Amino acid sequence: MHNLDLIMTITGGLGAALLLGYLSHRIGLSPIVGYLLAGIVVSPHTPGFVANEGMAKQLAEIGVILLMFGVGLHFHFKELLAVKRIAIPGAVVQSAAATLLSMFIMHAWGMTWTQGAVFGMAIAVASTVVLTRILVDNNHLHTPIGHVAIGWLVVEDIFTVFVLVLIPAIFGGPSGAELDGGVVVEALLKTTGKIVALVAVVFLVGGWAVPRILTLIARTRSRELFTLGVLV
Repeated sequence: MHNLDLIMTITGGLGAALLLGYLSHRIGLSPIVGYLLAGIVVSPHTPGFVANEGMAKQLAEIGVILLMFGVGLHFHFKELLAVKRIAIPGAVVQSAAATLLSMFIMHAWGMTWTQGAVFGMAIAVASTVVLTRILVDNNHLHTPIGHVAIGWLVVEDIFTVFVLVLIPAIFGGPSGAELDGGVVVEALLKTTGKIVALVAVVFLVGGWAVPRILTLIARTRSRELFTLGVLV
């Protein structure tokens, strides 16, 4: 018998997303609320149809990539640079304040400073995908507020990358062990180098190679090939 996990996951997930997204829109909420509920409905934690968890995660990753790619098509890097004086200090102060406040609150509730710091870092950043979808739904993506919000999220995403690297370096040692400053500095330098290299490659490939490749494909006058080229 053929394995229908992929087909069932796609049809079940999209069907639930369509129904709940429509209902969310009808009651005045963003359809993304319905999409989130659809994920819960087809998950193993609710009765009824259960989607293949591994396939669903991979499809979700593809969806996020396509969403952010679509947003990037309508954005110019200069639009983000125009709001750097607001987005950079605002995101840094907000993330630091949320982390410190969470540390004190969690410590007052009996958690350690380390646990409070990890919890604070987790809630200090917003979801780029969710907020971008909401901005698009409300036609605010290309407004000054939308530019500030996206710039703010970009800074938070960079902050998240550094946090994910620093957490093992700072809190990954044995309990009570002295913090090794050299390990932290090394982790910071490696992460900074990787980010700089990634940005350089993205600008080189995205600004020089991709337009030329798409131009060559467009000359074939094949819509299917051009669609494949964009997706790849």
